[in-house]
Amino acid sequence: MKIYTTTNGIVIEKEGLYYPVEATWDELINEDNAFQIANRMLENAKAGDRALVKDLLPVIGSKQELWACGVTYLRSKIGRQEESKDAGGGDFYARVYEAERPECFFKSTPHRVVGDKGWVRIRKDSTWDVPEPELTLVVTKSGKIIGYTIGNDMSSRSIEGENPLYLPQAKTYDGCAALGPCILLTEEPLGSDTRITLTIHRNSETAFTDNIALSQMKRTPEELTSFIFRECSFPFGCMIMTGTGIVPGNDFTLQSGDEIEITIDNIGKLVNVVA
Repeated sequence: MKIYTTTNGIVIEKEGLYYPVEATWDELINEDNAFQIANRMLENAKAGDRALVKDLLPVIGSKQELWACGVTYLRSKIGRQEESKDAGGGDFYARVYEAERPECFFKSTPHRVVGDKGWVRIRKDSTWDVPEPELTLVVTKSGKIIGYTIGNDMSSRSIEGENPLYLPQAKTYDGCAALGPCILLTEEPLGSDTRITLTIHRNSETAFTDNIALSQMKRTPEELTSFIFRECSFPFGCMIMTGTGIVPGNDFTLQSGDEIEITIDNIGKLVNVVA
């Protein structure tokens, strides 16, 4: 079952049919039994076609926070070490990859997040920028993972590489994240063979493409969630990006007009353009 938020309200997709429902995003997504609630909503809903899910909004509640986790894949550890070695920070990433405590950080408030087909941004004071395709968790106020979506964690590698203490500036700014196109609402965790694929188009040609399976993630979604919830409360639930295992090479940086496509099996495809 998939949940979309559109300019006309909430739409639930089930078995190829689309149902507009009377519900607020915060009410539905912050319930531990959201899957059962959504199914009950369909009992009195009238089915329509895919035209109901145009004009999509970001799949995040107006009062939710977006958090993120880093260095959860080996490729990410290596990439971070490469970008920060000249600043003497490379060893930090090796340590956090092996440590019990993961790297967790606040990513964005809802107004800095765009949805499918939205414009993401690269900082004007940055010279090396990449998208980071990430499985993103939908978590209720109790800390229960009830669904998944696709996240694009826009990142300035030049700023973070200059000094790891500059992480907030490298990660948080207007248009720094995208979420969508929907939430996969499910009672079962995603399989470890689930694949994430990143493709970047430039001038109608493929400038970069790669993919990775969730089995390569060193930490589990439940582990990452537990650390974020240790001393933080989320009355309206939260979204958690789980890190990236796809890192474009040192010779690649995003440009204005690039189209970013992120696909995750069973969820769908998130498409954004660089402003």
